[in-house]
Amino acid sequence: MRGPPHRGPSDRVLRFALKPIVFIALTIPLAYWGLQVYYSGQGLPNALGADAADRLVEALGSWTLRFLLLALALSTVARRLRLPWIVRFRRMVGVFAMTYALTHFGVYLVFLAGGVEAAIEDIAKRPYITVSFPALLMLIPLGVTSTRGWQRRLGRNWRRLHTLIYPAAILAIVHFIWLSRSDFTEPVIYASILAALLLERLLRRISP
Repeated sequence: MRGPPHRGPSDRVLRFALKPIVFIALTIPLAYWGLQVYYSGQGLPNALGADAADRLVEALGSWTLRFLLLALALSTVARRLRLPWIVRFRRMVGVFAMTYALTHFGVYLVFLAGGVEAAIEDIAKRPYITVSFPALLMLIPLGVTSTRGWQRRLGRNWRRLHTLIYPAAILAIVHFIWLSRSDFTEPVIYASILAALLLERLLRRISP
């Protein structure tokens, strides 16, 4: 028998203490890689190496996937541990996932593809890019409609719209696996986490 939900922090603590801390934590990877770009431009030692654009695109893509999985995991943790207040961070994590995805695509567009026309050709000809582009398009409306105002406007359709996070995450995993030519350890870990999260949701839906 499940016990009652654990009493969480007050709204004041959530708004003025925990949410700013989470916000800062979510910006750290972006700030770190931004500094690497700056150091590279100044000729200073950095983590980008010779293939700076490839390394940056790869890093931003990895963090996009991690935040997508985190957004999904927050709901599972909240249910399983009876900590409903944790869900209040999900919107912020989801918006950051979209932000990292757009930055990931922007760096690819400017520094690897070299323009819109070349990017369109890549999307049409390169399967690992073909599967990732729909995922990006799915994340944009999720980020835009993440506010309470949009939730009120869309009503029941808001929840239906936000189920797009599932195919977006699956396509992102496929994209990552396709890019991994030799070492599949990291994508397999992410795929296993996603499979576990989806299985938990499926079992909850079909259980009496």
